[in-house]
Amino acid sequence: MLIGGLQKFSLIDYPNKIAAIVFTQGCYFRCRYCHNPNLVLESNFQNRIDEKDFFSFLETRINKLDAVVITGGEPTIQKDLKEFIKKIKDLNFSVKLDTSGINPNILQDLIESNLLDYIAMDIKAPLEKYKEIIQRDIDTSKISQSINLIMSSNVDYEFRTTLVDKLHIKEDPIKIAKLIKGSKKYILQKFVSNEILDPNLKNYKSFSDDIFNYLQKELLKFIKKVSIR
Repeated sequence: MLIGGLQKFSLIDYPNKIAAIVFTQGCYFRCRYCHNPNLVLESNFQNRIDEKDFFSFLETRINKLDAVVITGGEPTIQKDLKEFIKKIKDLNFSVKLDTSGINPNILQDLIESNLLDYIAMDIKAPLEKYKEIIQRDIDTSKISQSINLIMSSNVDYEFRTTLVDKLHIKEDPIKIAKLIKGSKKYILQKFVSNEILDPNLKNYKSFSDDIFNYLQKELLKFIKKVSIR
């Protein structure tokens, strides 16, 4: 596992659980507004954390933490992800996986192996707009497959989209909501221009509060719970 960072304590990244967060290095996408450029571009990679050191830490947190969140970058490109999760589960921690949904076959294997307790999938845009947002040409059917896998599983989950004014329009999350119609939870995330992949977006903003409130009402027509973060 290529571990680029560790947050030892979080109350907000796993619903209703105290968690540690593992940040993996590497991602196929190149979303301009990505807030973890040091985990995306190899030229920006910082010193890695040895997997043995991580598990030594985790063993000291038994009965103190409830869960481990694995995020990135994109965790599903890690060759040792399944074995890594097995080791975490063997210590009786819950596991939450953050993913873009780019690798549905890996996601399916993890679900069928009962290794995931929570999945958070980032949906970047309506499918027809993916190439524009992620700056890569992908088979968007993989995104649809991952959505269907998650929604049909017995694993708790959420979908989420970060909204950037000028890159997204207010119709985009409505199209996404139709794509995930009937899902449990959809989170609209406000873009914050701190450390991002493309410095040219420093002056970009998220949608206004009025638009977020409008979208929340509209999306509840398709989704059980819609939150703004």
